[in-house]
Amino acid sequence: MTIKRIALIGNSPPRLCGISTFTRDVREALVAAEPTLPVDLYAMDDPGSAHAYGPEVVCSIRQEELADYVQAARRINESGADVVLVQHEYGIFGGPAGALLLKLLDRVDAPVVVTLHTVLEQPNSEQRAVIEALARRAFKLIVMAEKGVQILQAVHGIGGDQVAIVPHGVPDRPFLSTDGLKEAFGFDGHRVLLTFGLLSPNKGIETIIRALPKIVAAHPDVLYVILGATHPHLVAREGEAYRESLAALAAELGVSQHVRFIDGFLDQERLLDYLQATDMYVTPYLSVTQITSGTLSYAVALGKPVVSTPYWHAEELLADGIGRLVPFGDVDGFSTAINDLLDQPELMERMSREAYQVGRTMTWDNLARAYLDICAEAVARRPVRLARATVAPERALEIHPPKLDAIERMTDGTGMLQHSIFSVPDRDHGYCVDDNCRALMLMHRIDGLAERADELARVYASFVQHAWNGDNGRFRNFMSFDRGWLEEEGSEDSFGRSLWTIGVTVSEARNQDLRQWGLHLFDQVAPFSLALASPRTWAFALLGADAVLEAHPDHAVARRLVEEFSDRLWRRLRIGRREGWIWFESVLAYDNARLPEALMRGAHRIGNMAMFDEAVEVLAWLDGQQTNALGQFRAVGTDSFWRAYEPPLPFDQQPLEAWATVDATLAAHRLTGDAKWLAAARRAYAWYLGENDLDLPMVTLADGGCYDGLMSNRVNLNQGAESILAFQFACAAMTRATAREDRPSNDVHASLKAVLPKLRAPR
Repeated sequence: MTIKRIALIGNSPPRLCGISTFTRDVREALVAAEPTLPVDLYAMDDPGSAHAYGPEVVCSIRQEELADYVQAARRINESGADVVLVQHEYGIFGGPAGALLLKLLDRVDAPVVVTLHTVLEQPNSEQRAVIEALARRAFKLIVMAEKGVQILQAVHGIGGDQVAIVPHGVPDRPFLSTDGLKEAFGFDGHRVLLTFGLLSPNKGIETIIRALPKIVAAHPDVLYVILGATHPHLVAREGEAYRESLAALAAELGVSQHVRFIDGFLDQERLLDYLQATDMYVTPYLSVTQITSGTLSYAVALGKPVVSTPYWHAEELLADGIGRLVPFGDVDGFSTAINDLLDQPELMERMSREAYQVGRTMTWDNLARAYLDICAEAVARRPVRLARATVAPERALEIHPPKLDAIERMTDGTGMLQHSIFSVPDRDHGYCVDDNCRALMLMHRIDGLAERADELARVYASFVQHAWNGDNGRFRNFMSFDRGWLEEEGSEDSFGRSLWTIGVTVSEARNQDLRQWGLHLFDQVAPFSLALASPRTWAFALLGADAVLEAHPDHAVARRLVEEFSDRLWRRLRIGRREGWIWFESVLAYDNARLPEALMRGAHRIGNMAMFDEAVEVLAWLDGQQTNALGQFRAVGTDSFWRAYEPPLPFDQQPLEAWATVDATLAAHRLTGDAKWLAAARRAYAWYLGENDLDLPMVTLADGGCYDGLMSNRVNLNQGAESILAFQFACAAMTRATAREDRPSNDVHASLKAVLPKLRAPR
């Protein structure tokens, strides 16, 4: 299958590191192999830096900025790239062990191929989780040595069929004698040993300097050249202290005249010129776990005999007699091996020619062809969704009564835990008032399980009561598992949701004592709500106050809140709307349907027809934004949250949005009698059951659980409190709507006209 475009993710010059050079060379090799193939480079920026990239870089990603990863994923999708090629190394991606990369890959539509530059035998838990998540997402993992295949199988259980070996690419230069090349660098009259690459302590350069006295004693013409800049991260921490310590060591051993430092990050052609003028390449690295070395690959490709420590890549590449291996840190071993080769020029010549032949199998054009074959296979084997009808077929929708099993699983004597790992409650993240106030409200709406629900309601009510910080007039939100509050004031959202729940408790709790508690707390909390500043919090507070008026029509504070927040929302709507955009803000975000629902309920409560009509208009516009091409519900994706006045993006979709839409459309159905709103509620409810963009169920019906999100290619299998509660709220609402014997009155709208001789305009 033809590849039309590749998105390449890695580092890029002028950033100074081996991954940067490798990524650039991969891109150039791919373009050389397929000149008409666009290869877009997405470059990683390390913290605190910004680089002046060339035109090949279409997007830069700040290492620790989640928004940049999301934006890059969006650009990849919009570009039409049909494969994503990642150069993976620990330390260049943000989050624990580089986990932010997964946020990007989860959002791209194209298949993914990942080159692993490091494979660890003993990864920590975070490193293990990232590699195994990459393996699940990727069509193929590429490693550069057989050892990588062995480790992935033994440590991670990743089968060999998912792993390909593609050796590190190398330049294709002619085989040349060093005669005539040394003069240009001032090497004439010397036999040159070379180590090159970014200077850092793990390179083991001290070992060779300590070996020099014996080498020089046997071969006084030896010059050890240390070529390369000090690693930028090392310079940032300690300047050039490491380089200076190496020079001091050479002076101490009396070999300063036989050591030459060449400081700088050379362009590749100049670097290769130096390498071709070298007699022997040495890599005294200190760690066995180096699974690939670009410098070693380059030396072999140019036909240089190598003396090296037995790190993994060296063991494999030098196995056929083109180099010598010396134990780690063995000073005498290095002096003996180097002197032995220098004593046998014929052997060195033979090793040089054999190394050069091995290098021909590793050239960049070979790498490019291997990468293109893997990418073409990934595109060809990409799962294809079967063609679907242009309109979703009519299906009987089964309404499931609410269940408490999953809720009880997440609940202990303190309250409802926030998060889970799959379906196992995650105590590390403790509790929040957001989830506990939702849980309290749900308990009042659970029919048929009243005894269990009322028992749980007291647990959640206790949490909400304890969250109230009367001294500050705010609710605390986050509590650790050991019951310690993590803040004195929570967000405005948590305040608004708490007030909403308290109001619903006043009007819907089955037990009179809970209603009394709710009214007592509402009277304390409500006056502070007037300081709320965001439209969503106004909506939450309005819904709570409206609920209080259901039970206490003459409650003056509740009525004032309904009037005030209805007015604020209406005014904000008229400020925010523009041609094609009928909304309160410049973006669609979370809990969207709560805003028109609150405005609609407020308008109905105070008898304002004009306000009511606009609220219904907004809900209709939102319903259109939340409907896909097949007529299914599509929650506003979290990727949309930064896009002002733009249509929403489809992923990630959250269960909270479907519940909010069920509630809002059922309210519209009751207040207008229009059957389209009942149909809209059924579409939103069907989203949970698999009537969505991926045709995947979002729930576990046996226990009433719900997954945390619908992503671009899969379901997020964690089941947190918010998701479980959202599904159970939707079940409760749809069960009541289905069972309601009295049909919605068609004259509710007419009654509004009757009670309102004059239309009330915004103040």
